[in-house]
Amino acid sequence: MNEDTLISEIAHGESKKLECKASLPKDSKKYMKTIVAFANTAGGKLIVGVSDDRQIIGVPEEDVFAVKDAISDSITNSCEPQIVPDIFVTEIDGKSIIVSEVYPGANCPYFVKSLGLREGTFIRVGGTTRLADESMLKELQMRGSNLRFDEMVNMQFPVLPSAIDKLCQDISEARSSRVSSGQFISQITVQEKDLVNWKVLIQKGKDYIATNAFLLLTGNYFDFSKIQCARFKGKDRTVFIDKKEYYGPLYEQIENAYGFILNHINMGVAIDALHREEQYEIPTRSVREMIVNAVTHRNYMLDSSIQVAVYDDRVEVTSPGMLYGTLDIASIKAGRSETRNRTIARVFDKMHLIESWGTGIRRILEDCANAGLPEPGFSEVGDAFRVEIYRKQVNQLAPDQTNTEQVPSKYRASTGQVPFENRTSAESVMEERFKELIEFCTVPRKRSEMQEFIGLTHREHFREAVLNPLLEKGFIKLTIPDKPKSSLQRYVKA
Repeated sequence: MNEDTLISEIAHGESKKLECKASLPKDSKKYMKTIVAFANTAGGKLIVGVSDDRQIIGVPEEDVFAVKDAISDSITNSCEPQIVPDIFVTEIDGKSIIVSEVYPGANCPYFVKSLGLREGTFIRVGGTTRLADESMLKELQMRGSNLRFDEMVNMQFPVLPSAIDKLCQDISEARSSRVSSGQFISQITVQEKDLVNWKVLIQKGKDYIATNAFLLLTGNYFDFSKIQCARFKGKDRTVFIDKKEYYGPLYEQIENAYGFILNHINMGVAIDALHREEQYEIPTRSVREMIVNAVTHRNYMLDSSIQVAVYDDRVEVTSPGMLYGTLDIASIKAGRSETRNRTIARVFDKMHLIESWGTGIRRILEDCANAGLPEPGFSEVGDAFRVEIYRKQVNQLAPDQTNTEQVPSKYRASTGQVPFENRTSAESVMEERFKELIEFCTVPRKRSEMQEFIGLTHREHFREAVLNPLLEKGFIKLTIPDKPKSSLQRYVKA
């Protein structure tokens, strides 16, 4: 191993993949817990000869081989299944340290034999070693057997034909509405056999049995399968401005949460030499990506929900479950991916909600960099994973100091003001986005006409981001014209 890399790791302190000991504990269980924790998660290094304050104190020369052999024997005799580490001695500043590198294991769960499976299975959380709880132990067992929760059969709920029809129709519409190689894809019809091929349904004779994926994709079967959204005043969770909870099929939850965020962040106007374009302060592709990632990769065996929080300075998405398998923060930023929910990911891929597995985090990083935003934050918070995208911060000038030359032309509004002003979301949206739409509705208009006019094709997104705010503010109202009951349609007029 490169000495500079090792010195850098030690300097950054203990982490998910590093633990240091000044000397080898006499009770081997004290460090065997860490060894099995590394094997159960993303791997890691146990270093002997480094103090708690990161000082290289070394192992006495006469003890080096005895300590090295003791570690090797303890791992061989104490861990189940067998763990084969790479144990070596290296020198830093003339002092010997012993490094035991453990690689992520494929035969999870690994545990300390003397403690047994339930009391001896440990995982790594940040810089600490923690006993795996029931849900984590179950996930480790499933991972070791190459199983996934969403693929499992669920006999508790019947498979309703209406649910099959709706899912097939929604996937068909999503696949047919996307553009491929500059051409619209021809109409694609998804059928029950496709759901069977994708492991969404299990066929038994002429009947179908639900998997957990089918239940998650079709209804409100699990109380925890929801997205909680909130807009907070300030930079912490003290005062609510708005909050909503979204249930139902996972792909509908994604659209609703996406609309919620867009409704609570600011929109400005980007102008170059030829074009004037409205744009949000955060790249919309990144907003969608952080929600899709949370829904696709969350741990559905944890009885908690995805949370979306919009603050004055950032947008934050927290999903239940630590990073899956052997992943850590560095590896996901580099483009590595492991799929916790393979069936859900497969369906989302068919619906073009995910472009290709493993690229989502990198797209968020690239989009935010191109937009001039700070690098997004990624962290494991307890047994959850969190993504934070920071909002555009613009220094406000006093009225007599306004000078558009201080703002890059790319971000100048047509009024000559800084586009992302410190206004409330509702005021910004009403002023910047809806004026022309309200004028368009001075005569009765159908919802579909309004959606086409404003360029939002998804009905739920249109309802949350456009229709409801206009109704709440009293700018428009719903009317039902005098038509036979069988052909009643809702019209909107100002």
